[in-house]
Amino acid sequence: MKAMNLVSCQLPKHAYRKAAQEHVAIPNLLDRQFAVTEPNQVWCGDVSFIWTGNRWAYLAVVMDLFARKPIGWAMSYSPDSSLTCQALTMAFEYRGQPKSVMFHSDQGTHYTSRKFRQLIWRYRLTQSLSRRGNCWDNSPMERFFRSLKTEWVPTTGYRSFTEAKRKVGDYIIGYYNRLRPHSYNGGLTPNESEKRYWNSYNGVAKMT
Repeated sequence: MKAMNLVSCQLPKHAYRKAAQEHVAIPNLLDRQFAVTEPNQVWCGDVSFIWTGNRWAYLAVVMDLFARKPIGWAMSYSPDSSLTCQALTMAFEYRGQPKSVMFHSDQGTHYTSRKFRQLIWRYRLTQSLSRRGNCWDNSPMERFFRSLKTEWVPTTGYRSFTEAKRKVGDYIIGYYNRLRPHSYNGGLTPNESEKRYWNSYNGVAKMT
């Protein structure tokens, strides 16, 4: 292949590093109750991987369950607590620093580390964790990453980290939230679903 200048299109196999210690005792408070009644009631988070030219990059996303709307994200070459903290901080600031929000995720060390739990405490969020090895406990996030990779990310990945970060942002802001109809929202986009909620909420507030 080298002599003929051929390059394989098959991506190398990805493998996460295994944690050396068990997670702290945080219960599964969400318990698959994914149908919430208002924005900023429950957020979910997860981390996935994307090929960026010559190595894997990691994408952390925070989603508001009400309209299945991604509200925070970050990319890095390391799937660590700094990555998940960046995504959570983006969501927290974007939403105006709301109170009484539950944050649900899997048991990855980037969500159970002291650094991440301290950020949860600082933002006054309530943490909930999926059961060990049970992806269905965080299925909305699994579905989002599946949509991203089947609808948007090239099968061979991106040529660089910069391109990947820009394209992921285009997908979340320009397509997924603004244009893509979502079955959970009855065919409405996440932006439109939230907009109708707030219009209705403000209308009721004026009447009362």
